[in-house]
Amino acid sequence: MSLHHAEPVHDSKTRRKLEDQRRMAFRRAIEEYAEQRRLQRELHDYPDLLPAGFLLERAAPRRQAA
Repeated sequence: MSLHHAEPVHDSKTRRKLEDQRRMAFRRAIEEYAEQRRLQRELHDYPDLLPAGFLLERAAPRRQAA
């Protein structure tokens, strides 16, 4: 019995292109995460920059659904 791969067989040029696309998507995700963390740290230092609704929502006690 032979094993079949889920991915179709590509030539080396196509395979390299797909690997590059995956690598760049991963890199963009990492950069976006790092940027979000940096912005969160900056906003934490200046709470007056946050929208008032967000602060009220965080300060209000949460109601539990019955």
